Amino acid sequence: LRTLESVEGMSLEALRAGIGAEWPFESFAEFLAAIERRGTAINVGALVGHTPVRLYVMGEEATEREATEEEIGAMRELVRGALRAGALGFATSKSPTHVGWAGRPVPSRVASFAEIETLAGCLGEPPGGVMQATIGPGLFLDQFAAIQERTHRPVSWTALLGGMLGPDGHRAVLAQSAAMQARGVRVIPQVSCRPLMVEFQLKAPFPLESMSVMRPVSQADVAGKRRLYADPEFRRVLRDRIDDGRIGAPFRDITITEHPPDPSVAERRLGDVAAERGVHPVDLALDLSLASGLETRFRMPILNTDPAIVAELLAHPATMIGLSDAGAHASQLCDACAPTELLGTWVRERGVLALEEAVRRLTAQPAEVFGIADRGRLAPGLAADVTVFDPATVGCSPLRRVRDFPAGADRLVSDARGIRAVVVNGVVVREDGRDAVDPEGPLPGRVLRGGRAS
Repeated sequence: LRTLESVEGMSLEALRAGIGAEWPFESFAEFLAAIERRGTAINVGALVGHTPVRLYVMGEEATEREATEEEIGAMRELVRGALRAGALGFATSKSPTHVGWAGRPVPSRVASFAEIETLAGCLGEPPGGVMQATIGPGLFLDQFAAIQERTHRPVSWTALLGGMLGPDGHRAVLAQSAAMQARGVRVIPQVSCRPLMVEFQLKAPFPLESMSVMRPVSQADVAGKRRLYADPEFRRVLRDRIDDGRIGAPFRDITITEHPPDPSVAERRLGDVAAERGVHPVDLALDLSLASGLETRFRMPILNTDPAIVAELLAHPATMIGLSDAGAHASQLCDACAPTELLGTWVRERGVLALEEAVRRLTAQPAEVFGIADRGRLAPGLAADVTVFDPATVGCSPLRRVRDFPAGADRLVSDARGIRAVVVNGVVVREDGRDAVDPEGPLPGRVLRGGRAS
């Protein structure tokens, strides 16, 4: 839970309250069974994650060292067991931004490629599955190709976003991906129709935690964070690091979204307010946060902000639309509205995709890649999972903050527009913006074990 709290921006109190006093599962099979017992309004499929498997086998040392052959063998058996229990595939990450509790790397980042290749190799055995990975040092196209050619299973990776490789770097990746797919190597980059924007407070500075200067902040309690933010030497190092690195321009473009002591600065650009006051944006951000008890909120643009590049990525046949991050970073971002934004903004308003192609990219394509055989298309004999929408009005509202999670935790939400009905396994669950089933009664969703409803 501590890892989820840090790397995915999830409230520890909300996680504990949601799970309950008695942890309802240990194995992956028990995890799926726990979902079934609680019931779900929508269908749920799950990947077996490298990080929990590594933590289970290695304990705290999972964040510190490479695994022994014996430990890799134990992890391999857990992954095999999860796939047999119904996991859709295996997921891992080497992303430098995935920083866990106390500033430690998430366990999967410490793994050797030999470990990753061994665990992903389980996908080449029955029942198979897909590999899902977040790229990082030592884990990119060449390594994905090696795994795909060994397992003959698809590899889907996150994420190819505008700006991550420089102004034109995405084009080389698109060309290489297309060439690989043309020769049968199914390595598929996921792309997003939304800018990567993160809302955060400096009591949990997720988008800054990959910088070494922030490690003491990650390890400190709230009082310790305040002391660091007030320290002139810490400020000097942070200013230098931001000015010298790739984060400098995005930092100046940060928007102050909430500042309780002075609402007049809300929705203003940090760099503009700093210039007016004659201070560095770093000092302004720290001063505002300290003045509000670290309650000031900021919104930071990170990647995928150029509409022309986003259009290239969405329209390219080698890509798959994904990366909604729905469920994670709930208080920091909300991209669960990506499907309605795709249909409203990129289909109706900008004409980047034809409506039929956009629907295919949201349904049949991911279902095929992730091995969900009886869904994703409207055809006799397939599951009746249907979204009924009005092409003339479909879209999404601006983000708003609500407090409806367990333990009163907050999250960002976006309201869907133009959705007439949502049908799950033949049962209408939403109609004209309202629940059509009793959330306390029987729910129609199913666990998709190995891609099929159980």
